[in-house]
Amino acid sequence: MILLSAYHKGTMRKGTGYIAAIVAGLIVVALPVIAQPKDDGYPAIVTEKTLYAKNDFRGKKAPKLEVEEWLTGKAPAMKGKVIFIDFWATWCGPCKALIPEMNEWAEKFKDDMVMIGISDEKSEVVSKFMEGTKMKYHVAIDTQKRTSKELGVQGIPHVMIITPDGIVRWQGFPGEKADKLTEEKLKQIIDTAKASK
Repeated sequence: MILLSAYHKGTMRKGTGYIAAIVAGLIVVALPVIAQPKDDGYPAIVTEKTLYAKNDFRGKKAPKLEVEEWLTGKAPAMKGKVIFIDFWATWCGPCKALIPEMNEWAEKFKDDMVMIGISDEKSEVVSKFMEGTKMKYHVAIDTQKRTSKELGVQGIPHVMIITPDGIVRWQGFPGEKADKLTEEKLKQIIDTAKASK
């Protein structure tokens, strides 16, 4: 604006419009560069969605997964795999509605992805729920909510997807309209992670 004001005071009126157009053009051209994420093959980070967590780890090193007890046997082998973590609870309607889809994804991507459902409820509550609900993936509890607290989870289900390099590639509520978690996005994350090895 200082540059344009100086030209208004001078005699070069034709130049004023030209300079204004150049400045406006620079602003228009610069905006997508600032707003556009780096094209690294992973799904773009959607900033206008509601995250339902205080802390956004997308594109950053993932917090440590803290588990109190594995309810489906021993801890899964996670090295070299994409890790899908779902923070959920047995009383949560949207969490229960997601389970059939998670079962499908767990089966479809079993060679490349480890899927984990983690609840902050007591083991007996979750175990009883599992007696009547098929969960074809790893299930754990952490009543202290350690990883959940680090994320600052404010709504469940809350999913975090981590690639083998330890970076969070997707985070949030899987049903969020602005950035719905789909099989296509999971495949994109897995394929990109495999290609970058």
